[in-house]
Amino acid sequence: MCSRYSLICSPEALCREFGSYQVDDFPPRYNIAPSQPVLILRASARGGREFQLVRWGLIPSWTKDPGQLRMLVNARAETAAEKPSFRGSMRHRRCLIPTTGYYEWTGGRGSRQPHLIRVGDRPVFAMAGLWEAWLRADGSEIETMAILTTAANADVASIHERMPVMITPEHYDRWLDCSAGSEKEVLDLLGPLPRGRMTVMAINPKLNDPRAEGADLHQPSNPTLF
Repeated sequence: MCSRYSLICSPEALCREFGSYQVDDFPPRYNIAPSQPVLILRASARGGREFQLVRWGLIPSWTKDPGQLRMLVNARAETAAEKPSFRGSMRHRRCLIPTTGYYEWTGGRGSRQPHLIRVGDRPVFAMAGLWEAWLRADGSEIETMAILTTAANADVASIHERMPVMITPEHYDRWLDCSAGSEKEVLDLLGPLPRGRMTVMAINPKLNDPRAEGADLHQPSNPTLF
């Protein structure tokens, strides 16, 4: 699964990667965790694309009480089109989640070693996501998202058996185009990146605290010491 990630590029770098779209200024975020507001890129109702802040942890539109539902942080790419929680979003509400790296852990309780995982040739890259809108009883709306995951490639399989689905730039438009109302046009994008594309680095165990923040979290660590 993917339960934490970073976005530490500038807004200008983000716009260069995803196109000339408006995005509000934001500080570097080294430790993005579920339930927090996160930036996604999606198709705009007015045409084109738009950046939008939503909450990480998808709430299906049909849910009556989100408090009774387990937080849906990830969706398995292999089954998302069949699951009631995700199938509507797979057809109609796909998004890109900009990131500069995500994290996985090795080790047991008390000795968990975080690892920063990146796409080696892309300082900023995109994870595949699904977004949803849920209507509160008072008529207000909350928008949420989940990250699609797939089987890990050989670069990261020793760290974790799953990894986020990565969408490469040549497929951004196809992934975001939900006009057909079907997921069949994008099923071929749901596998892992080829071997050799990802880099893995053991980093500062301070990252284990979801409240921790700052550049020192990315300091290289010798995993044999923890």
